[in-house]
Amino acid sequence: MAKLTEWNVEDETFWLGGKRIAHRNLAISVPSLLCAFAVWMFWSILTVRMKDAGFPFTDAQLFTLISIAGLSGATLRIPNSFMVALAGGRNVVALTTAMLIAPALGAGIALQDKATPFSTFAILAVLSGVGGGNFSSSMSNINSFFPKRSAGLALGINAGIGNLGVSVMQLVVPAVMGSALFGALSGAPHITALGKQMWVQNGALVWLPFLVVLAVASWFGMHNLPHHDSDHTPTALGKILGLHLPAFAAAGLVAWIVVRYPKLGLGAQLGLVLLAIAVCLALLKLLPGKVKTSLDKQFAIFRMKHTWLMTLLYIMTFGSFIGYSAAFPLLLKLFFGKSVTNPATYAFLGPLVGSLIRPVGGWLSDKFRGSVITQWSTVIQIIGALAVAVVIKQAQGNPNPAHLFMPFLLSFLLLFLGSGIGNGSTFQMVPFIFEPQFAGPVLGWTGAIAAYGSYVIPTVFKSQIAAGTVQYALYGFAAFYVVCLAVNWWYYTRRGAEVHC
Repeated sequence: MAKLTEWNVEDETFWLGGKRIAHRNLAISVPSLLCAFAVWMFWSILTVRMKDAGFPFTDAQLFTLISIAGLSGATLRIPNSFMVALAGGRNVVALTTAMLIAPALGAGIALQDKATPFSTFAILAVLSGVGGGNFSSSMSNINSFFPKRSAGLALGINAGIGNLGVSVMQLVVPAVMGSALFGALSGAPHITALGKQMWVQNGALVWLPFLVVLAVASWFGMHNLPHHDSDHTPTALGKILGLHLPAFAAAGLVAWIVVRYPKLGLGAQLGLVLLAIAVCLALLKLLPGKVKTSLDKQFAIFRMKHTWLMTLLYIMTFGSFIGYSAAFPLLLKLFFGKSVTNPATYAFLGPLVGSLIRPVGGWLSDKFRGSVITQWSTVIQIIGALAVAVVIKQAQGNPNPAHLFMPFLLSFLLLFLGSGIGNGSTFQMVPFIFEPQFAGPVLGWTGAIAAYGSYVIPTVFKSQIAAGTVQYALYGFAAFYVVCLAVNWWYYTRRGAEVHC
């Protein structure tokens, strides 16, 4: 049965029978989200290998592809924040997973020819944002399947293993480039400067079979809940596609501006984030009928102070995690590519640490309160950012910085550790702060805005690399973390219990 007729997990008697269904939905949601993250973020590795293969793009252009994918994923999270209530969790997960076939196949074909124009890759980067967008709907959906007392761990598992898609991707993508893995579909190899054959395109094509299997598994194995407006399946699927259009329009507009005007200043480029959010929300408000009515009800979260406070805190945690995940491989390549053999092969460690520790952050929060764990994770992030700044200042301009590689790597892993713990703890806080009808949309919204870190952080690094002052980026991030530390202490930690609104 695709739609359940009853669901009351706060009732312990009901939960004894219902938890099997909840765990089944979680078991399908997790690998689906993992592959979604892999497709969304595969540009962070593909760009490195495109550079090796001799694609005629500058470092700034390659960072731009990473940024565009990040911005698209973040913008697509805005409608995904409200999509589950409008169309049903099973419908959303199945369709958004299937939609990822387009950018994976498209990138696999485009990467076979070094003459493929940059604009084509920019369009594919926008489409791959579907993988980032469905994080918000996935989290909103899973939150409804579990009681408050175990929501922290469930959300931590869903997001933590889902986030692991970044690390898995950074391991898998380089590993599959050594042969014509898909026969004729793989096309001809590229020849590197060292004379080696490399099928860069396999890094995109490898996800196709997994996406097909998971889309089918989601459709036949997951459920829509009773309070989801999902009774008429074709209408529900139409809503999902329709809700994506405003976000695609907003992300496409910003991507066009970034590609058309590559010399925009840092302030202007960051201002494009606000433009994407404003355009997306304005277009969503124009949608007619039941969609507009439901959105108006869910938009009540924007009148709540704690929506904005929790958004700030989640920007600090997930925004940092996803932004550093996107930029880390190329930073390793740029700073240590001439002194350390294959430094980018270590890039998977950062997302791996951040992803695996996220469920621990949720579990600790279930025991000791989310705000307390968030406070300590923020301290870790501050220390990590300052440590990276110190090391990177020494590495810049150093003709042989090999001795700084390990301090750089360990300092960055500390950043990933703090952000991963905070990812779990901040999401655990939400169900205790907001009423059930608002908790799901708030989880989705905070995840949407935080995902802009995947655009902002690579953009900031790109700007500071050009200026030769990358340490300033880390000083700025550390200062932001200090502000978040104060906000979390004042509104949540010092109260001794989570607030309710």
